[in-house]
Amino acid sequence: MSKVTNISSYKFTSITNPIALRPRLRNKCISLQLKGTILVSKEGINVVLAGARENIEGFTKFLKSDDRFSDMTFKYSYSDHQPFNRMLVRLKKEIIAFGEDDLDPVNNPAPFVQPKELEQWLDAGKEVVFLDTRNDYEVKLGTFKDALTPHMDSFKDFKKVVNDLDESLKDKTIVTFCTGGVRCEKAAPYMMKKGFKDVYQIDGGILKYLEETDGKHWDGDCFVFDHRVAVSPSLKETENELCYRCRHPLTQKDLESSDYIVDVSCPHCIHKDKKKQSHQESRI
Repeated sequence: MSKVTNISSYKFTSITNPIALRPRLRNKCISLQLKGTILVSKEGINVVLAGARENIEGFTKFLKSDDRFSDMTFKYSYSDHQPFNRMLVRLKKEIIAFGEDDLDPVNNPAPFVQPKELEQWLDAGKEVVFLDTRNDYEVKLGTFKDALTPHMDSFKDFKKVVNDLDESLKDKTIVTFCTGGVRCEKAAPYMMKKGFKDVYQIDGGILKYLEETDGKHWDGDCFVFDHRVAVSPSLKETENELCYRCRHPLTQKDLESSDYIVDVSCPHCIHKDKKKQSHQESRI
């Protein structure tokens, strides 16, 4: 099978009638035999698609013919199989759920740092505090060296994380990051709202950083939300797998564990089950 082209992108922009846009996007993707997910809301669009290269290019040309999306850039990677099962176009209140109505990434975004510039900062020894805005199961597979990795089950937990950060960090240079950048469009402005004075988001997120720097200063792999599970710093599919019971990514060590039984359990399931059982017994 020839290589499958994978793209991801998002754009915060005013969409007055997302309901009308949905069938146009869906019909175009189906006609081009693409699979993946597109989220559409009044605040913008979030695109993750895979298919034949010429069909992907047909879609990006179609999307950018709309003035609202004409300046969108796409992150590319490749796989030897289709990583998605179907084509979905979903209407959402937010393209990334956070629940802070007064944040406005369209008109008041946090400053961006370009991947190459960030690499130069780090090479020069500039003091930077990395703050990972992703969930625990993503962080497990890889993150920036010496990054702060707060324990989160959901992006909505980020507000509590910020409120619990040491006050001294408010005068530091903070760089927030996530897979493709969309979560940081809410995370970085929220930090600024809470009094952090020098906050950046990586333009294009981790994937763009890996693409433009070959993963320098990155440690491990990067979790992605499709059947590839994770990509290496060179954006190649890794050997990580998912537990089909709890959907947690599994490392080679997890796969070799006696707790791992295909389609039944993994070390993470077992740990959660034991914790739940202990809590129930403590209430008896």
